[in-house]
Amino acid sequence: MRKRSNLFFIRAVFCLAAFAVFSGCGYTTRSMLYGKYETIYVAPFANKVNITDESFSANKYRIYRPMLETQVTNKVVGRYLFDGNLRLAKEDSADLILKGELVEYRKDPLSYTSDNEEVTEYRINVYVNLSLWDAKENKLLWEEKNFNGNYSYFTSNASSNSIKISESAAVDNAVEDLARRIVDRTIEQW
Repeated sequence: MRKRSNLFFIRAVFCLAAFAVFSGCGYTTRSMLYGKYETIYVAPFANKVNITDESFSANKYRIYRPMLETQVTNKVVGRYLFDGNLRLAKEDSADLILKGELVEYRKDPLSYTSDNEEVTEYRINVYVNLSLWDAKENKLLWEEKNFNGNYSYFTSNASSNSIKISESAAVDNAVEDLARRIVDRTIEQW
C-alpha cells in the first residue's frame, strides 16, 4: 500500500511540474498590439535641435549633426521591417502613425588619459520626442519626451587593449539603439 501512495505522489508532482512548464508564465514573443493593429506609418523625424539655446549643462554648447533626423527615420523604418510585428504602410492606409522629432544630440566625455589632457571615452546620446497615434480614431496612444538611444566608444587616445571606433560608427550604433528601443516601446507596450 505504501508503494502505491508513493507512486501516486510522484505522478502528481510530475503532472504539476509538466503543467507549470507547458503553461509558462504568460510570456510570448507575439506583439501586444496583435490583432487590432497591423500596419504603421513612420513620419519623417523633424530636426528640433535648438543650437541657439545658451542654458545647457556645464556651459557646453549644443551640437548639430547634419542629417541625423534622416538617419533616425531610416533606422526606425529598417527596425520595423526587421521586427516584422507591424508592416509599413502609407500614411492614409496605416493603422498606426509614429511621429517623432530629434531634440538633442550629445557627446559627453566619460574618461580621460592619466594626465587628464585628452578624452579616451565618449558617450553619444540621441534624444527624440515621440508620439504614437491610432490613425483610424485619430487618438493619441502614448507619448514619450526625451526618449534616447546611446552608445559609448573609445577614442584613439585610449589604452591599446580598448576597442576603438570612429565617432561616425558610434553615432550609427547610438541611432541603432534608439531605433530598437522605439520599436520595442511600440510593440511591447510595457
